[in-house]
Amino acid sequence: MSIEFFGVGGPGQIGNIKKTQTSKTEKKTEGMPTDKVQFSSVLQDVHKAQAMRGASSSERAERVQELKAQIAEGTYEPDLQKVASSLLQFLVEGK
Repeated sequence: MSIEFFGVGGPGQIGNIKKTQTSKTEKKTEGMPTDKVQFSSVLQDVHKAQAMRGASSSERAERVQELKAQIAEGTYEPDLQKVASSLLQFLVEGK
């Protein structure tokens, strides 16, 4: 029994099992060296940056926890000069 879809032949006889032989191209490549993958230095730099970001991320999370604790205790005192300069920069430059 054979099935045909839109003029394209489908699988052959159901239950008809044939063993495949290795092709000639597979035999030719047995003695050849294998392919190697080398990543560019840019990709290696990106990987290093991601690793460093993970370390700085934990430091940042620790700092955020410290600030939250200070706010909860009522002991947080921001540097008013830094806040004012940041606000002015935001208003003037639109950053």
